[in-house]
Amino acid sequence: MQGRKNRDGSAAAEPEPRGGTGPTAGGSQPPHAQNPGRTASVDAPERDGRPGSGKGQAGPAMPAAPSVKAKGPTGPGSRIALRNWRISTRLVALLTLPVVAATSLGALRIGESLSDIEQLDNMKLLTEMTKQATDLASALQEERDVSAGPLANGTKADDDFNIKAARNKTKLARDTFLQSTTDIESDGGSGNLNGVREHAVQIARDLIGLNEIRQDAYADRKNSSQTVEAYSRIITQLLSLSTDMAQATSNPQMIQRTRALAAFSSAKEYASEQRAIIAAALPPNSKSFGSLSETDRQYAKAAQENQDSQLDSFKSVYGNVSAEELLKPLDENNATIKAADSYAERVLRDKNGLRTQDKRSYRDWVDADSSRIQQMSSIELTLLNEMEQQARELRNASERSAIINGALILLVLGVSLVGAFVVARSMIRSLRRLQDTATKVAQDRLPELVKELSESDPQDVDTSVESVGVHSRDEIGKVAAAFDDVHREAVRLAAEQALLRGNVNAMFTNLSRRSQGLIQRQLSLISELESREADPDQLSSLFKLDHLATRMRRNGENLLVLAGEEPGRRWTRPVPLVDVLRAAASEVEQYERIELAAVPATDVAGRVVNDLVHLLAELLENATSFSSPQTKVKVTGHALPDGRVLIEIHDTGIGLSPEDLAAINERLAAPPTVDVSVSRRMGLFVVGRLSQRHGIRIQLRPSDSGGTTALVMLPVDVAQGGQKAPGKPGPGGSGGPAAAQAAAGAAAARRGVPAGNGGS
Repeated sequence: MQGRKNRDGSAAAEPEPRGGTGPTAGGSQPPHAQNPGRTASVDAPERDGRPGSGKGQAGPAMPAAPSVKAKGPTGPGSRIALRNWRISTRLVALLTLPVVAATSLGALRIGESLSDIEQLDNMKLLTEMTKQATDLASALQEERDVSAGPLANGTKADDDFNIKAARNKTKLARDTFLQSTTDIESDGGSGNLNGVREHAVQIARDLIGLNEIRQDAYADRKNSSQTVEAYSRIITQLLSLSTDMAQATSNPQMIQRTRALAAFSSAKEYASEQRAIIAAALPPNSKSFGSLSETDRQYAKAAQENQDSQLDSFKSVYGNVSAEELLKPLDENNATIKAADSYAERVLRDKNGLRTQDKRSYRDWVDADSSRIQQMSSIELTLLNEMEQQARELRNASERSAIINGALILLVLGVSLVGAFVVARSMIRSLRRLQDTATKVAQDRLPELVKELSESDPQDVDTSVESVGVHSRDEIGKVAAAFDDVHREAVRLAAEQALLRGNVNAMFTNLSRRSQGLIQRQLSLISELESREADPDQLSSLFKLDHLATRMRRNGENLLVLAGEEPGRRWTRPVPLVDVLRAAASEVEQYERIELAAVPATDVAGRVVNDLVHLLAELLENATSFSSPQTKVKVTGHALPDGRVLIEIHDTGIGLSPEDLAAINERLAAPPTVDVSVSRRMGLFVVGRLSQRHGIRIQLRPSDSGGTTALVMLPVDVAQGGQKAPGKPGPGGSGGPAAAQAAAGAAAARRGVPAGNGGS
């Protein structure tokens, strides 16, 4: 009878998808490059697996989590000790001593010096913040304009090099600007900068929403102005920052220059908006006209008018003569700029203006109009440099005044700082010790303990926690105590996690044991029905039911493998290799496609029979599942001179890439920890675990005839059954009809594989 399962072989899981199958490259040489006990995968390549495994624990009761104890001396010492002062008290002492001493000696002249120093700080913040804000605004303009064409035409941001480069440039400019806003927020010297601080904080909040703007950028091609306006709101805030900061100084020249810069930067922003709107309306190539909605056209038209207005304001503030000289690069006979201006004028003149022009791509337009933006950026940089030069001159004047007044103070401060150093040193020592200990715990102690807990019984692991060693009553001591609590909690959670893994393994074991008993009873009942059934059709249906039940049993035994347990069924005597192969073939759904050839007449050790049948069934299942139904899966065996036996499983599937094969072999060499991914790709894990259990080596290689070849190397103690030397191929292992071989295996399964060799 055909189609019967060997009930003494381990149950195979359903095959998982993979890119081609089963066994690897032909060749009879053993995989010498692999270490004993390492395996290769039969499932789809998994690149996210992690090596390691946990040993399951059987039984309903699990040990409780061990308690976590603290080590090391305790006690903060005397309350009046310097290390027990509150941090606020130390800081007051640190600042009060030099300030009081300096104020006592320089009270008559310090007022004027403080005014000069405040002016110096204001000028420094003014120039630095203005430059960083302008750089960030320029980066946002470039990102907006470069992104307009590709995103409006459906290109993804990650697929366009120019967009990614522009966004990286924006990120660098944003980080630099945010650092400068941090400097302002931490500056407590001038109340005149309160408005600037609030504005800078608001801009920093607006920048957080930049990612949301990018996600929806130019999603609606008919309303590109929505994206342009979203960028423009942030850019306008940045450009207005210089005007706000100008209010923090009373110097008229700085006020004039910052207002001129603000007006010109606004004109540049309006020019950039036009570039973005038109770019979003143009196609990716010059084979067709673009499409500009009326909303976008009106928006760009308004930007064009505002640009002219802001340029007039700039000339008025900066001075007409000086402004004309500075704007020469824009007004002179620059053919590129004039052509771009003319094109924009005609496009925005009426709603069909874009279709009256020559056909252009958005890249052509951006490249052409960038000449004007670059010239404006150059002028903007000149204005920034002039403002920086003016601020530098004011700073130098303030420094000269501050040096005269500060020289008298420094002498006293030198003495005062010695006392401040003693106070600060006590704080630094505790902080440094806390930092060093925390780093050591985070990088060494805790990872080592967690690893030990994951590999051993938590009851056998010392989970005590060594204290940081800072026991003062101040905030640093409280932080150290809190860190000790966190450390202990982390260790406790790691111990509980290890116990949880043990409980999960116990559940796997209990579920498998129960299901195995029920399935075995089901198989016995099916056998009884088969023996009494004479109708060929009904008998065929019973064979299929028998086949499914056997596969269910293999799936149940997979749970035992996940839990690290061994099946209860075990052979006590050696079993011929050919019978083991037939038993494995009989557990495969498409058993009739399996062809055995040249199997050595050797015996397999009884303790390995069930696991080897299970392992081979997994390999054969994948080989038949992922190759054409019209092809055969060939199984051959080779007895090596040193007593080992090499089994080769060849299929003609689509094969695997070298990268996938390497990943599969690596996973089988180091099966991952049991997790959710293992349940989805159980065959990979089961084969790896079973091969490691008995020192069997497995490797997948590409086959010369297409498909994959799985090489299974049986060690001497497995292949020879502890009794026989390698022999010649036996008659039972010769090639023949696959159905007849599978039927013989099924008959042997019914008797208990094989008759006369003993059973479990």
